[in-house]
Amino acid sequence: MPKDRSYPPLPEALPVAVVDNHTHIEPGQWPRPAMTLDQQVQAAAAAGVDRVIQCGCDLASARWTAEEAVTNPAVLGAIAIHPNEAPRLAARGQLDQAMAQIRQMAATHPRIRAIGETGLDFYRTGPEGRDTQIQAFRDHIDLAKELGLAMQIHDREAHSQVLEVLHQEGAPERTVFHCFSGDAAMASWCAQQGWYCSFAGNITYQSAEGLRAAVRVLPPELILLESDAPYLTPEPHRGRANAPYLTALTMRLLAKLMNQDLAKACQQVSENTVAVYGQW
Repeated sequence: MPKDRSYPPLPEALPVAVVDNHTHIEPGQWPRPAMTLDQQVQAAAAAGVDRVIQCGCDLASARWTAEEAVTNPAVLGAIAIHPNEAPRLAARGQLDQAMAQIRQMAATHPRIRAIGETGLDFYRTGPEGRDTQIQAFRDHIDLAKELGLAMQIHDREAHSQVLEVLHQEGAPERTVFHCFSGDAAMASWCAQQGWYCSFAGNITYQSAEGLRAAVRVLPPELILLESDAPYLTPEPHRGRANAPYLTALTMRLLAKLMNQDLAKACQQVSENTVAVYGQW
């Protein structure tokens, strides 16, 4: 019997609206047909997720983010060249041109509020691409600081190297570890630097006790919420298509881990998000 890859039902609405601070809802995502931008925003609002940050991390999705997504008043944008995309572009001699286009879009669109996702991924890119990834990460850090934008970090199986580059370059004032994947010790280190940690639906997975421990050691004012749609769908719908409205499920567990009343935790996460990205 084929797996159910459809969108799950709408969850109960949250008592206070929150923000999905990292999602991918550009055209072409699964399931097909995927919800339109307006449908995504409407479903999210019905679940108490009234604002989102769309992340475009190749040139096509970055352009869509800057030119179309942010025209919706509920949507802000983040754009970058993904760490797995950087070596592919470099091999074709196109990385510098791509970065120039990212810079131009980020500098001229006031509703682009973050550079991201950028960072290092040693899971999908082998040793031959690591130097390119590291240099692209450095370039994105410099761009975020130059433009005064937040930065969203992608860190997969590269914790020590990501921290080393941040130490060498100096992190932007508002730095977010998107889909935080470290342990409690790393979360404590991030908190000491004033960096934000953003949590997705995988904190609901049985195997994710390390992530739940990380939430418990963080100051509430440094915690953010995300879907990372269309993947990382929270339980009990793991394996089905993810969307911003399902962050309502993740938020309920996040509040328990924060040891806060749900409404208070929602308010805190919403305030944190505005502190990073500004007003919508």
